[in-house]
Amino acid sequence: MMNFQEYLDVVNTILAAEKPAPPYDNADYFQYTKMNGSRMNRWLKENPVTEETKAIVAAITRKQHWVVITEPWCGDAAHIVPILYLMSRLNEHIDFKLQLRDSGSEIEKYLTNGTRSIPVLIVRDENGNDLFHWGPRPAAAKAVYDALKEKKAGFEETKIALQQVYNSDKSNGIQQEVGALLAAHR
Repeated sequence: MMNFQEYLDVVNTILAAEKPAPPYDNADYFQYTKMNGSRMNRWLKENPVTEETKAIVAAITRKQHWVVITEPWCGDAAHIVPILYLMSRLNEHIDFKLQLRDSGSEIEKYLTNGTRSIPVLIVRDENGNDLFHWGPRPAAAKAVYDALKEKKAGFEETKIALQQVYNSDKSNGIQQEVGALLAAHR
């Protein structure tokens, strides 16, 4: 497991490498990671966390462990992981860690319809018991993804459509969905 800065360091190491390790030696994966690094930095700079989310997170009074399973190449993660990180920073009771899906993560316990879809947020209590897990994307993005999958849309069309959903939603779906789960598991 790693903290958020270590995760950003992984992204930066990939981007700075003269000969990146697989899968980043593939030009597409390298480009996804480059774009995702920019997207994460934009979310961190904008910090769109709402007052409602701040209140929900501030109300957490017991230790929680947040674990996010992700990968630097994941487009959904570029929009979700920074928001989860910003939320976690609002309360000293939250310990925020990340696991790389393809490097010994717990993903097999948190499959989505039998797939290793990411990112996945796992929220645990102070004893390590799962309170809930959420992911791999908010409902609005899931609806668009499912509709495009149904019509057998290509990767490029799907990628662009999901990017538009995240940009127009401004992270509200993520905050509302995770916030509701947090409020329900106090």
